[in-house]
Amino acid sequence: MLYKAYETHRRLMEPFVDFAEAAAKLYSNPLSPVGQGPLAQRVAASYSLIYRLGKDYEKPAFDLQTVDMDGVSIAIHERVEIDKPFCELRRFKRLTDDPATLTKLKDQPAVLIVAPLSGHYATLLRDTVNTMLKDHKVYITDWKNARTVPLSEGAFPLDEYVNYMQEFIRHLQIKYGNCHVISVCQPTVPVFAAISLMASRGETTPRSMIMMGGPIDARLSPTAVNNLAMNKSYEWFENNVIYRVPSSFPGAGRRVYPGFLQHTGFVAMNPNRHATSHYDYFKDLIKGDGDATEAHRKFYDEYNAVLDMDAEYYLDTIKTVFQEFKLVNGTWDVISAKGKSERVTPSDIKTTAVMTVEGELDDISGAGQTQAALAMCSGVPDARKKHLEAKGAGHYGIFSGRRWREIVYPAVKTFIVEHNEAPAQAHQAKPAIEKVAEPAPLVVAKPEVKRIVKLQSKPDLAPPVRPKAKQVAKAAKKPSAQPTSKSAKKTTRSK
Repeated sequence: MLYKAYETHRRLMEPFVDFAEAAAKLYSNPLSPVGQGPLAQRVAASYSLIYRLGKDYEKPAFDLQTVDMDGVSIAIHERVEIDKPFCELRRFKRLTDDPATLTKLKDQPAVLIVAPLSGHYATLLRDTVNTMLKDHKVYITDWKNARTVPLSEGAFPLDEYVNYMQEFIRHLQIKYGNCHVISVCQPTVPVFAAISLMASRGETTPRSMIMMGGPIDARLSPTAVNNLAMNKSYEWFENNVIYRVPSSFPGAGRRVYPGFLQHTGFVAMNPNRHATSHYDYFKDLIKGDGDATEAHRKFYDEYNAVLDMDAEYYLDTIKTVFQEFKLVNGTWDVISAKGKSERVTPSDIKTTAVMTVEGELDDISGAGQTQAALAMCSGVPDARKKHLEAKGAGHYGIFSGRRWREIVYPAVKTFIVEHNEAPAQAHQAKPAIEKVAEPAPLVVAKPEVKRIVKLQSKPDLAPPVRPKAKQVAKAAKKPSAQPTSKSAKKTTRSK
C-alpha cells in the first residue's frame, strides 16, 4: 500500500512540479515582463528549487562520447553485449583511425567493473569508467530497475547475482583470453564468491581481483549502515521495507525494496548536509553563479535517481552478509546455474592477484572490512596481494573525484599491469620440485626420485585497528608512503 500511495501522491504533484518549472523559466528570462521586477531572481530561484525537489529523476546516461589518450581523441561507442533479465553487461568500445593509438588499444587489458546494486544506477561510476578508458578495455554491469522486470522473469536471489558474475567473467575470458575484475562496495561479496567458486571447480580465474570499499567482513569497525542491518531482525526488514510494485509498471506485483525508501535512507544519513546544499543552490541562483548551480544539478540528478531492488536479493544480502556473516564463517552455499549447491571457499583461489582499497574516512564500509579479504585468500602468495588506504577519501572518494584519479587509480592501474600475465606464467604458489639423492642401491639401481614440497603463503594478519584521532593527526603531517610492489613482469598482449 505504501508504494501505491507514494505513486498516487507523485502523480498528483506532477502538475504543480511542471508549473514550478515553467514559472522558474518565466521569471529568469530577461525578455519576460515579469522577469524585469526587483524580486524576479529570488522568485525564479524559489520555483527552481521547488521543481528540483518535486521532480521525478529518471536513470541518467553515461554520456561518455570521447576520451583523450596521449593527445589523441578517441571516440566511445556504448553498447550492450549481454542482456540479462536484471542486468546488462555494457561495453564502452573505443574507436580511432590513428594507427599507433589503435595498436596501443589492442594491447591493453580488459577490465570488468562491477557496479553496486544498492539503490543507485551504475552511472554513479561514470568517473570510474571515464578514467579507466584511457588504459583499459572497459565493461560494466548496468543493473536494471526491478520494477521494470516482469514478474514472469522470476525472482533474483543473491545466488543468481553470483551466477551472473561468473557468466560475465567467462564472456571476457573467451573474448580476450582473460580479464581483471574491479568490484565497488556491495558487489565485493558476490564477486569474491563467484571467483572462489570458479577456483574450486578448477576453472581459469581472472588475473586480478580488486575490491573497493566493500563489506567482506561487516563485523569489523561497524558503521551506521552495518548497525542497522545487524540490529534489526530479518523479519523486520521483510515486514517494513518490502512492498509490491504497483500496476502502472511492467514489474507489477513484484516484491521489491522501493527506490524512494532507499533515497529517504540516504538523505537521513546526512540531512543537514543536504539541506545546506539546497540552500546554497538557492543562493547561487540568486547570484547567477552558473558553474555552481550546474554542479549542484549534475550531482543531484545522479544522487536522486534510484532504482528498486528485488526483495529476494535484498533480504538474502541482509542475512548472508550482515547477520550470519556466511562468507567469513565459511558457511555460504550457493546454488549454481545448474542447480547444484556449492560451498564458497576463498582459500581455493591460487592464481588471481588480490588488491583491496579502503577510504580513510569511509562511513559506509568501515576500516578493515574490505582488507579482510586478503587473509581469506590464503592460497595467494603475499607478493600477489596489496592493500591501499586512500588518505582523506570517504566512501565515494575511492571511485570518483580527485582522490580516485590522483591516489587510487594510479595504484590500481599499476597493480593490473603487474599482474597482466597469463596464469601459466604467473608467480603462483605451486609445488616446487627438488631432486633428492637416493641411498646406495642394494640390487638394482633406482631412478632419481622427486620430492614435492608445497610452498604455503602466510595469510595476512588481522586488519589493523583504526588509529586514534591524535595519531591520525600526527600521521597526516608526514608524507604517506605508498606500499611498493615488485617490479612488473612482461605483460602479454590481449587478443
